[in-house]
Amino acid sequence: MSLLRLIALAFVWFAGSAALADPDAPLTEPDALTGAEIVARAHEAAGGESWTRPGSLHLTGHAVFWRGGPELVRYDRYQMWRVFDAGKQDAHAADGRVRIQGDIDGETVFLISFDGETTYDINGPLSEAADSDRWSSNFGFGVIRHALDEDYSVDRLGDDYVDGAPAYSVRVNDPAGGATLFRIRQSDFAVVYVGFDTPRGWHERKYSEFYRVEGVDWLQAGRVRLFYDGVKANEIQWTDFTIGDTYPENLFVVEAR
Repeated sequence: MSLLRLIALAFVWFAGSAALADPDAPLTEPDALTGAEIVARAHEAAGGESWTRPGSLHLTGHAVFWRGGPELVRYDRYQMWRVFDAGKQDAHAADGRVRIQGDIDGETVFLISFDGETTYDINGPLSEAADSDRWSSNFGFGVIRHALDEDYSVDRLGDDYVDGAPAYSVRVNDPAGGATLFRIRQSDFAVVYVGFDTPRGWHERKYSEFYRVEGVDWLQAGRVRLFYDGVKANEIQWTDFTIGDTYPENLFVVEAR
């Protein structure tokens, strides 16, 4: 084979490899998987029944919050306690129980909690209007656990890239009429993106740095980035988790100061 021929073949190989590595390169033709089949594989990859119906979840780590500009707040300890409802009718309404807490140097400086009826911040109970707006801007990811339940539907949308990796796009439609967009990485069916409309604007979260804990069938995202209307608002690093714990009722109640 001539030298010119070798050079030409090398150029073709290099160009093809570069195109495959380019996140802006055209995607391949879609495969035959339906939206529901993609979600089913995502459930299995994340841990199956233990992931879709965990009962409760406790996450610990640290976080950075941006306050509308370059200024930021660093929480050296950031936690979430979550008790899940067995069923879910509205993706973006508060349900179950949840407490989210940010500490700096051992002092709690940020707190939001829901005990199943009332929402609280660090100063005590909030009004019903504040309750509704607060949670509709935060609740949404958990709907994928119920996407295959009765009265839900899943649409497959155009494939995309998330952090440079090809991802399926699906829309989960809940019984209350809400729609939530998810992207699921094609290589391993990890859920890497959620997007939905909120009173604060279009909310997106990107999930990465997944890990497992020995003996627990649960795939956890170690890094979560949160955006509103394209502007980064929070970044959380989850370093540990437990599932199935039982919490005292008063954990989710915050007395007025």
